[in-house]
Amino acid sequence: MAAPGETLRKRRGVGGASKPPPAPSHEEGGQAPPARLPLRPGTFWLSRIVLLRCIALLYFVAFLVAYHQNKQLIGEKGLLPCKLYLQNVKRYFKGKINLDSLSYAPTIIWFLDWSDMDSTLDCLAGLGLGVAAYVLVTGCANMILMGILWILYLSLVNVGQIWYSFGWESQLLETGFLGIFLCPLWTLSRLPKYTPPSRIVIWGFRWLIFRIMLGAGLIKIRGDRCWRELTCMDYHYETQPVPNPLAYYMHRSPWWFHQFETLCNHFIELVVPFFIFMGRRMCIIHGVLQILFQVVLIISGNLSFLNWLTIVPSVACFDDRCVGFLFSSKEGRVKDQVLKIQAEQAAGQRLPLRYGCYVRKVVNVSFGLLIAYLSIPVILNLLNSRQVMNTSFNPLRIVNTYGAFGSITKERTEVIFQGTSSLDPNDPTSVWEEYEFKCKPGGLKRRPCLITPYHYRLDWLMWFAAFQTYEQNEWIIHLAGKLLANEEGALSLIALNPFQGKAPPRWIRGEHFKYKFSQPGGKHAREGKWWIRKKIGPYFPPVNLQGLKTFYNARDWPYPEQN
Repeated sequence: MAAPGETLRKRRGVGGASKPPPAPSHEEGGQAPPARLPLRPGTFWLSRIVLLRCIALLYFVAFLVAYHQNKQLIGEKGLLPCKLYLQNVKRYFKGKINLDSLSYAPTIIWFLDWSDMDSTLDCLAGLGLGVAAYVLVTGCANMILMGILWILYLSLVNVGQIWYSFGWESQLLETGFLGIFLCPLWTLSRLPKYTPPSRIVIWGFRWLIFRIMLGAGLIKIRGDRCWRELTCMDYHYETQPVPNPLAYYMHRSPWWFHQFETLCNHFIELVVPFFIFMGRRMCIIHGVLQILFQVVLIISGNLSFLNWLTIVPSVACFDDRCVGFLFSSKEGRVKDQVLKIQAEQAAGQRLPLRYGCYVRKVVNVSFGLLIAYLSIPVILNLLNSRQVMNTSFNPLRIVNTYGAFGSITKERTEVIFQGTSSLDPNDPTSVWEEYEFKCKPGGLKRRPCLITPYHYRLDWLMWFAAFQTYEQNEWIIHLAGKLLANEEGALSLIALNPFQGKAPPRWIRGEHFKYKFSQPGGKHAREGKWWIRKKIGPYFPPVNLQGLKTFYNARDWPYPEQN
C-alpha cells in the first residue's frame, strides 16, 4: 500500500511540474525561527525609563517657571526678595550660617554670591533646565544627576516663601527624591544591567500615590460638608483658582451629573488606593483609574503641574509587560535587551555578584527604613480627625502629607488693579483703566486660559488674596508701587498694561468684584462675555508712589525707579 504522501505526489505530478516539497518541520529535524516571547511580568526595567522621563519632564516645567518668574517674585527687586528673607533667617539665628539656619531653610544659596541674586536664581534654574532636558531626551540618569535636580529645586523652594508654598512643590521634591534611588550611582545608561530597579523604590512610589489620594479623600470628607452632601461640584468649576474654557461648560452640567462626579471622586480617592495592595492585576487597575482621573482634572482646570505630577507615581503600578508597547521592538533596542535579560533569568542565570551589588542592597534597605520612619507622623496625621494637608514634617520634604480642596469656596471674588492719571483719585470724573493679568479672570470678554502644566504663580496668589485682605498680603501693595513706576520686571507678570507707551499712572487702587460665569447661549454670552461681575467695594484705597515710600522703607524693599 502506497504511503499517503507518495500518492499525493503522484497526483500533483499529473498535468504539470511538481511543486518543491515543503520545508521540514521542527519535529522532522529542521529549525524554525525562534518566536519572540512577550515580556514577562514582575520586572521594571522599562518602567524605570518611563518614570525617570516623567520626573524629568516635571522638573523641566518647574525650572522653566522658576527661570521666567523668580526674578520678579524673589529676585533683587522681587515682590518678596529672597535675599531679605535669608538675611532675616540669619539674623534670627544670631547672624550665623550654622546647622540651625541650614535646617530652617535648607538651600545652597547660603553658600553662593548674594551680590547679584538675580543671576544666582537664573543659574540655578538654568542648570536645572539643562539636567532635566538631558534626562528627558535620553532616558539616562544616575543618582548624581537626579540628586542635582533635587538639591536645586529644594534650594529654590526654601527661599520661595509664599510663592512656593503649594503642595505640589513638596510633592515634586518627594517624587524627585524617590527618583534618586531609582538609578545607578555612576552609570549613564537607560538599561544599567548590574543595577536592576529596586522593588523597595517601586513600592516607595506606590506608597506615595496611596498617601496622596487617601489624604485628598479624607480631607474632603472631614472638611467641607458639601463633599458629604455631594454638592461641591456645583461650585468648583466656577470658583477654582484659574478656570479653563471647559470649566465654563462643565459648570452648567445638571445637578445629578455633579453628584455623580462627587461620588466618583470619593471612590477614586477613598477606595481605589487600597487596590495597590491586592495583587498585580488590581494594582494595574489602580494605576489606570488614577491616571484617567488625573487626565479629567487636567482638561477641566489649570492646577499647575499638580495633576501631571500625580500621574508619575501611578506609573510604578505598571511593570515591563504593561509599558512595553511604548518601546520599539526592533533588534538591539531597549525592549529587545530586556527580553534577553528576562530570558537569562528564566534560564536560571544570575548576574555576577559584585561589591557594588551588596552596597546597593544596603542602600535600598536603608532607604526603605528611612521612608518608613518618616512616614510615622504622616500616618498619624491621616488617622487624626484634625488632619492637616500639604504639610512637611522634615525640612528636606522627603515624606509629606497631601490634600486638595478640603473646602470649596461658594462664590468667586477677584481683585482688579486700576490706574488713573488724574491728579485727584476722588474726582468722580477720573478715568480708571484696568490691568489684565496673565490668566486670572479680569476682562469680561476674555476667554478663560488653558496653561497647564505651566504655572503663573502671581495669578494663583491673587486668588487667595481675593478672599483675604491686603493687610494679610502686603506684597499686593508692593506690586501696586511697581505698577506706579511702570517697572519692567513687574509688568512682565502682567498681560495688559493700560499705560503702555504712556506716562505711568499717578494712582493705583484695588477694586473687589464678585464674578460668575455667564450663561452659555444667554444674553451676556451673546455679547461675547464669559463672565459677569458685580462690585463689592474697594479692596485697597488709591495709593501713589510718594505715599508708599515709608511703607517700602519699613520693610527694606527697594524703592521702585520710575521708568
